[in-house]
Amino acid sequence: MKFVLSFFILFYININAKDIVFGVVPQQSPHVLLTKWLPITKELSKISGYNIIFKTESSITKFEKELYEGKYDIAYMNPYHFVIANKLKGYNAVARSKKSIQGIVLGTKKMLLNKKSIQGSTFLFPAPKAFAATLLTKYELKKKFGIDIDKNSKVLYVNSHDSVYKGLARNIGDFGGGIVRTFNNMKDKEVKNKVSILYKTSKYPSHPIAINPKLPENVQKKLKTSIFKISTETFKKLNIPNIIQISNDEYKSVKQLAIELNIY
Repeated sequence: MKFVLSFFILFYININAKDIVFGVVPQQSPHVLLTKWLPITKELSKISGYNIIFKTESSITKFEKELYEGKYDIAYMNPYHFVIANKLKGYNAVARSKKSIQGIVLGTKKMLLNKKSIQGSTFLFPAPKAFAATLLTKYELKKKFGIDIDKNSKVLYVNSHDSVYKGLARNIGDFGGGIVRTFNNMKDKEVKNKVSILYKTSKYPSHPIAINPKLPENVQKKLKTSIFKISTETFKKLNIPNIIQISNDEYKSVKQLAIELNIY
């Protein structure tokens, strides 16, 4: 309890004119994310001259609420989050990993993924609008097997990718949705011994770093140039070996998918 209180006191401090709030989607626990992202925010602070404050939430749903209200000055979000944040608040995508994002369906190593096994089974997902882990996997399983997961299976939302993987290892669910990167990053040996990837979705542009246009233009420009001065070694700690410059147009395919799913 002491750690939790300290965590939120640390990141809900008062901000002055030079403080920039960097929101990160909670695919993993706040403690894990803090460990991984603190080197990024520290280096970005040093390069830009602004005080970059790391912030995440206890669930993806809470992160979405804060993002869609424009609470973050800069944020790392999933592709679906971006098209909505761009629509609602005008966030502009500036950088992403060169790697594409790919959803995965997982299960214990004894499970088979087919029409019969899906029917009536329990699926674990991190959040209703997690792009690759939830939206893509549901969409492609429906195309592949003709089964609507929400109507023909039991769905549980468990807040993070790590919670999906651990839940499967502990037999809380039969199948679960995630992405290749977070599963590869999972260090828990129990999970890796019990859970395996059963299906991979099509590839889409990966999570962008996007900037809120409410910031003064000179601040936006400084943040953008500073991101590309962060060392490759620092980004590698996030399993992002190559970061590339992007624009909003890169996410047209994601927007089209959201329109098709009637969630845009």
